Amino acid sequence: MEDENDIFKALADPSRRTLLDLLYASDGRTLSDLCNHLQMSRFGVMKHLHVLEEAGLLTTRKVGREKLHYLNPVSIREIYDRWVSKFTEPWISGLTLLKTELESAPAMGQKPRHVNRIAIKSTPEQIWSALTDPSMTSKYWYNGAIRAEWKAGRPYEIWNPEGKVQAKGELLVVEPPRRLVMTWQLLSLAETAGEQPSRLTWEIEPHVDFSGVTLVTVVHDDFEDAPNTSRVLEAGLPVVLSGMKTLIETGSTLAGE
Repeated sequence: MEDENDIFKALADPSRRTLLDLLYASDGRTLSDLCNHLQMSRFGVMKHLHVLEEAGLLTTRKVGREKLHYLNPVSIREIYDRWVSKFTEPWISGLTLLKTELESAPAMGQKPRHVNRIAIKSTPEQIWSALTDPSMTSKYWYNGAIRAEWKAGRPYEIWNPEGKVQAKGELLVVEPPRRLVMTWQLLSLAETAGEQPSRLTWEIEPHVDFSGVTLVTVVHDDFEDAPNTSRVLEAGLPVVLSGMKTLIETGSTLAGE
């Protein structure tokens, strides 16, 4: 499981910072694409990518025969929350995002666009409960309590404390405690309320190297007709995942309540 020392060590190498810069410019790149920009062997690039992935700074996805590399903003958000936020004014939080623009067309086929991953000291069953229990989601999902029947094909809603629906969608796949796929329509903001639904895929898997640790991966895609929703979730999902981790591991919220 990655820790702060791993992250700082990974960022100390200029070649690894270059790789992160390349993914910032265009996410979802292949190894061959990344090799074209560095003056080193393919094996050398692979070693640097492995260090970044072990530190939690990037994630990978298989699409056909290709292995695509993505920035993982969750780790950067955690470093920000731990070392930066308490020393700075709130307005600087926007500077912690590693990526702000998205590719308008996939390189090959329909590839995932936002990929967020976090390691939580918990079981898949406990994480599934945190994801589906309204009393828990209200503590880390921007005060939103989720309401659903938890069956594929059924609708769900997320309610704010004032009794208004802030998001809604349809449950496409419900496979507890490992996989949840849902459409997503954000109603709480004027710029997103009229957009077409996008899609969130939650993958919950035990960590292969650390007993008692679970990897939670969230993929946001299918948002070609929801550009504003894309930008909001790009910033918001790392906060949601960090809040889930804090709640499960410590029983408190990111705000310390």
